[in-house]
Amino acid sequence: MRDLSLPEQRHPEKAHKADNKQPQKPTWIRVKAPVSEGYRKTRDLMRENKLVTVCEEAGCPNVGECWSQGHATMMIMGEVCTRACSFCNIATGKPSEDLDIFEPGRVAHAVAKLGLQHVVITSVDRDDIEDGGAEHFSQTIRAIRQRSPETTIEILTPDFLRCDPSVLAVVVDARPDVFNHNLETVPGLYPEVRPGARYFHSLRLLQRVKEIDPRMFTKSGIMVGLGEDRQSVLQVMDDMRAADIDFLTIGQYLQPTPKHHAVDRFVHPDEFSAYESAAFGKGFLMVSATPLTRSSYHAGDDFAQLKRARIKKLGYA
Repeated sequence: MRDLSLPEQRHPEKAHKADNKQPQKPTWIRVKAPVSEGYRKTRDLMRENKLVTVCEEAGCPNVGECWSQGHATMMIMGEVCTRACSFCNIATGKPSEDLDIFEPGRVAHAVAKLGLQHVVITSVDRDDIEDGGAEHFSQTIRAIRQRSPETTIEILTPDFLRCDPSVLAVVVDARPDVFNHNLETVPGLYPEVRPGARYFHSLRLLQRVKEIDPRMFTKSGIMVGLGEDRQSVLQVMDDMRAADIDFLTIGQYLQPTPKHHAVDRFVHPDEFSAYESAAFGKGFLMVSATPLTRSSYHAGDDFAQLKRARIKKLGYA
């Protein structure tokens, strides 16, 4: 078994690459180290139930704040991803284990133990599985519904690129409250940032969710600071709205290690505010655009705002 604590073992495909200099972070992107009692309780619960979280695996800067409040984004289907995106710190390679049939139950137990009103479930990409893990997502959603019927569920899925298109309905039919799939960056940067994915496939995935269930909230996000320009970001917004995506997140890319994609620049908070205004102007129901925004950051509060926005605009929740 690989030692995933070692950088060269987490990302063997990046080991031969030259280091990219990591620029000093500006004051607006720095966060405090996690030390609270709430953080420790959440961490211990994840360990007790043998659960993986994207908060740790992806090195999220908000882990201290979220875990101190008992919020954690649980990552199902293992801790090894079959893709090798240049921005991501999740371990890459060929997973050595099959899916754990008891994992949905453990996730549901943890959700109930934490008393979560809103939970985010994400996963690694599993291109080695015929349905990409669609049925596992479905079982996890249903297990949470059975154990915690009042909890709202947000999923952040892979793109199911190598699967039969019918697998998407398996996930949607389990009725998550929010279906999220991140585009991550502008299409011109896909070859170097997200080489195993296809921009228009991801966009079409979210559009098809709405076709299957028009009332399901859809959500997507991108990072900035990878080398994109403003016009390309605005074009992504237009593409998302054409796919009827409800909720947009924009956050600053942070380079996990010197072997990962270089930070092109740190985008000033004023630019994030300008992106937020532009996105609302294009018709998104909800927008979160700050340097520290991540897909699941403040997800519960954002979901409540999302429902209120749809009631105001369309007359129904």
